[in-house]
Formats: sequence, C-alpha cells, structure tokens
Amino acid sequence: MKIFHSITEFVATKKTILTLGTFDGVHFGHKSILNKVNQSTLNDTYESVVLTFYPHPRSVLQDQTALKLLNTIPEKIELLTQLGIQNLIIHPFDTAFSKLTAEEFVRDLLVERLKIHKIIIGYDHRFGSNRSADINDLIAFGKKYNFEVEQISAQEINEISVSSTKIRNAITEGNLDLANQYLETPYSLIGKVVKGKQLGRTLGFPTANLAIDTFTKLIPQNGVYVVKSMLDHKTVLGMMNIGFNPTVGGDQQSIEVHFLDFQADLYDQELKISILHRLRGEQKFENIQALQSQLSTDEKNTRAYFASFQEPNKS
Repeated sequence: MKIFHSITEFVATKKTILTLGTFDGVHFGHKSILNKVNQSTLNDTYESVVLTFYPHPRSVLQDQTALKLLNTIPEKIELLTQLGIQNLIIHPFDTAFSKLTAEEFVRDLLVERLKIHKIIIGYDHRFGSNRSADINDLIAFGKKYNFEVEQISAQEINEISVSSTKIRNAITEGNLDLANQYLETPYSLIGKVVKGKQLGRTLGFPTANLAIDTFTKLIPQNGVYVVKSMLDHKTVLGMMNIGFNPTVGGDQQSIEVHFLDFQADLYDQELKISILHRLRGEQKFENIQALQSQLSTDEKNTRAYFASFQEPNKS
C-alpha cells in the first residue's frame, strides 16, 4: 500500500475508486465499505484510494483534545494494508480545511486531484463546511461532475448499528467481548517494555511494564484482562493489569502484562498486546498476601478462559 500525507502528494495514474472517513477502529461496518472498494478495482481499470484525516476532525471542530482513538496512525496503516487497499491518503485536518464548501471539496479535491470514477460512502456520511452536505448532495455532485456514488446501508450486528463511538464506549466500560465482536479482531495496545517498580516479580508474577501513548490511544477501564501476544514468533498467553496498584499505594496508572509459561528479557522491545476478555475490576486488597491470592485466582481464571474458549486465530 502506498501512503501519502496530503491530497496534494497523490498523483492518480488512472481513475480512482474512493472512500473517505476517519476509519477509527476499522470495524465491521468499515470493512463492508472497504471490501466494496476492492471489488470495484479487481479488473485493474481503476485504483483504490482511502482518504482519511489526522487529527480526528472532532478534535479540531469540537475542541475535544481529550478524544481517545481506537487506532493510532501506524495501527490504521497496518489494518488497511491487510485489507488490500492500494493507496492511503492521510490528509491534515485543520480549521482552514474544514471551511471548504461541499462543492469546493468535491470539485477541487475529489474530482480534480483524486480523479474519482466512483465514491463509495457510508449511509450517514456528511461533509463540507459545517457538515452541511449529505448523500443526496453527493449524488447531485456526481451527476454534475460525472462520477458514480454508491451508498452503503447501516451494517447491523445483533440489530445494533456499528459505530466507532459504540466500540469506544464498550472499551471504556471494559466490555472487550462486545468491542471485539464489532471489530472482528481483538482490540490491541502497542507499547515498549520499560522498567517499572518490579513489584510483580516480588509477588511471584513478573510483568512486562508497557509505555503506551495514553494521550491519544483509548485505554480500557482499569482492571485485569485476558490477553495474548506474539513473542519469538509464537503466540503467548497472559493476563494484563491496567490501574494504579492501590494495594501498594500506587499513584500513577500502569499497564503491566504477566505472560503464562514464558520467561525472557523483554526490556526495550515493542509488544502488541491483544485484549480478549475482562476478568475483574481494579481492587484494593487488605494486604500483600490477599493480593497474591487474587493474582493466583486471576491466573487460574485466565488459563480456564483459554481452555474453554476457542479464540479466533488472529494476533
């Protein structure tokens, strides 16, 4: 997949099949649209283009500086690459860009720059200054500027429309089972292993302490989770704690993973942790012995989870 960091960097070699949006999470509904884009380029007459934006438009337009994302840019690139998209444009989103009228956006960028033959878009997409234009306006522009518009209806899972907001809410509440159902792949965190307080080692549960960009990346609710990772080209199972370690007077949130039946020096390595299930919420125990007892229970429950659940073969 070719990656461009501005619309102006992209030079079309043939007419394009385009879709656009933030694609945060690249969830079930997104994949329906992206598969349509791929199907439209199978005969090699056209090339596929995904146009997305950074920072997230809501962070710019609604001053939501604390908006947490399901995917970092590298994660989004990885997911779109796996889906077979040929070109990804990550266009800077700012107030000047947001003030383009709907027709300026379509005429000057989509038609003139990106040479679209067809745009495939979600049922609820709005665009242009103040999000004033909708699918009906886009169809009218298509007739005026000679491109096709294909609309994708709302995708339903258990009669609930999928959206990044619903996935974000599920993760915030710690409901990773539901979030992963929407995403069709385990939600993941990527971070470098750094030195922590090494408390886990003294408790008999050594952990890898992860440094993660929590400013933009959405972190699940504090608690203990069943996880897996790829280490030395093998799938390794584990349990992860997100929280403040209240039993020992912790005052900063940490993300620590204890891997089952695995021992190695992981310092400075970057790990991708796939989160499968929440075991329990964060608790403050009366003493260290009670904490150790609970960790033993957590490990048993983690092993029982993997023994009873035939998880998807995805990392």
